[in-house]
Amino acid sequence: MPTRHAHINRQTAETKISVGLNLDEEIQTALPPIQTGIGFFDHMLTLLARHSLFGLTVQAEGDLRVDMHHTVEDVGLCLGEALAKALGDKKGIARYGSISLPMDEALANVAIDLSGRSVLVFNANFTGPLIGDFATELVAEFLRAFATAGKLNLHVTVPYGSNNHHIAEAIFKGLARALRQAAAQDPRETGIPSSKGVI
Repeated sequence: MPTRHAHINRQTAETKISVGLNLDEEIQTALPPIQTGIGFFDHMLTLLARHSLFGLTVQAEGDLRVDMHHTVEDVGLCLGEALAKALGDKKGIARYGSISLPMDEALANVAIDLSGRSVLVFNANFTGPLIGDFATELVAEFLRAFATAGKLNLHVTVPYGSNNHHIAEAIFKGLARALRQAAAQDPRETGIPSSKGVI
């Protein structure tokens, strides 16, 4: 199978972002692979890369003096666009992925359909507004941007959890594992996994 990969660059008045994504192998780079200027976000993206087994590089510069929002959202848009491009016509993929993922006292249920339709359903309540200096509301903003640009259905539910770091970590690890399933090549699937013949 050919390697499935994409590179996306985005520059606005608010951010300058470069995202590399390889669904089948690690990306070699001389730089630290993930640098957004936001420590906690870097940690979550590193978990996403590790548990999806995707090669991922993210280099981002944003107007952090204003807020983290623009950087987090635009990284989500770039990553979603890279995923959609790397998947191509989606021939031979599993398409669906889901997991119930525990992180200590927190549990995240994540389900994905690489359907070509952008939907986010997010049912998670954080116990406070911040994880360090990272606004917990940015988790949903990242996921919304990712689902929109990635043209996928993403359902996230956290039925319980008391530690905000653990809740966010369960969500990102769950996203990674569900993506890993959905994007995997299925040897029994010879065409596009849809009765319509197109996704």
